[in-house]
Amino acid sequence: MAKQASERRGRTGMWVALALGAAAVWAARDIPAQLGARASGERRDRLNRSPQFLDGKFRNTVPAIELTAAGVPRVAAAAMTDRSRRRPSGPVPVLRPDTGGDPDGLFVTWYGHSSALVEIDGRRVLLDPVWSDRCSPSRLVGPKRLHEPPIPLRDLPPIDAVLISHDHYDHLDMATVRNLVDLQSAPFLVPLGVGAHLERWGVPAARIVELDWDERVTVAGVEFVATAARHFSGRGFARDETLWASWVIAGPTRRAFYSGDTGYFPGFAEIGERHGPFDVTLVQIGAYGEAWPDIHMLPEDGVATHVDVRGGLMIPVHWATFNLALHDWAEPADRAWAEAKARDVRLAVPRPGERVDVDDPPAVDGWWQQLG
Repeated sequence: MAKQASERRGRTGMWVALALGAAAVWAARDIPAQLGARASGERRDRLNRSPQFLDGKFRNTVPAIELTAAGVPRVAAAAMTDRSRRRPSGPVPVLRPDTGGDPDGLFVTWYGHSSALVEIDGRRVLLDPVWSDRCSPSRLVGPKRLHEPPIPLRDLPPIDAVLISHDHYDHLDMATVRNLVDLQSAPFLVPLGVGAHLERWGVPAARIVELDWDERVTVAGVEFVATAARHFSGRGFARDETLWASWVIAGPTRRAFYSGDTGYFPGFAEIGERHGPFDVTLVQIGAYGEAWPDIHMLPEDGVATHVDVRGGLMIPVHWATFNLALHDWAEPADRAWAEAKARDVRLAVPRPGERVDVDDPPAVDGWWQQLG
């Protein structure tokens, strides 16, 4: 009996191991495609001609350190403590967006993290759409969503342009891109080099528009200008082979600015002088840390950026959806709100899925503080 039981356990263990192995193979099958592709041919020639491209890498106008050496041990130690505070204490309130409203005027619907819909002068622009459960090349590991997307991709209204700031996984999501190719007909506007990723994922070349900093294109009557940011790029071990950008979105009568991911730098004042004022800004305020101050802004820097570009209403983004840093979950919104009040900046902090009328924004009510 003991021998038979042992044999049964052995067979069970074998089947469990096989099942786990098969699951791991299934989960890893998309990783090579997730890494994207390197620019070649005419696309590579454009990179080589860019003023930002030197010795095979894109460079910031103000040099940026991605992670300070002194900060590494502090980050490692902090990552093991106070984990619960880096997540909301309860469900994040998610609203079902109103997709049937009048698109005339200027509206912003924040879907979470940096994904948002800007409705400007009757046109719709989708920013950095990420609908996957994880912002990672793997389906099993990597930062997992802290709330569901407010709306399925298939229920989005017709989009006129999809805007991408850079190629990191929390801003450029392969599964979302592939679905948008089938569900929408809009072009993808991306910084230099990112088009190689899109082509590998099945985006038709005719739907890819790549821009260097200060280059512009008009789509559906809206002018888009790729403007400078202070960041980095890469989906694998290679870094900075594609460009990163902030974006100017200029309709016939209204203007919006999206910071993308960035550290604070003097270039924002120049953007304000050349392209402002803006009716609304969407500015990164989360995923910051003392060990990487050059590539992600503090909330106070985000408010300063809004002021520099001559913004009207500020809507904070890049927080609440993925746990990407060591600060408390609610801290970015608290600090941005305090700084906005100190600098007399108009602020809206919508719940995921909430549609903000830029001309009549909701009062800030501190909804996130109940979950902090």
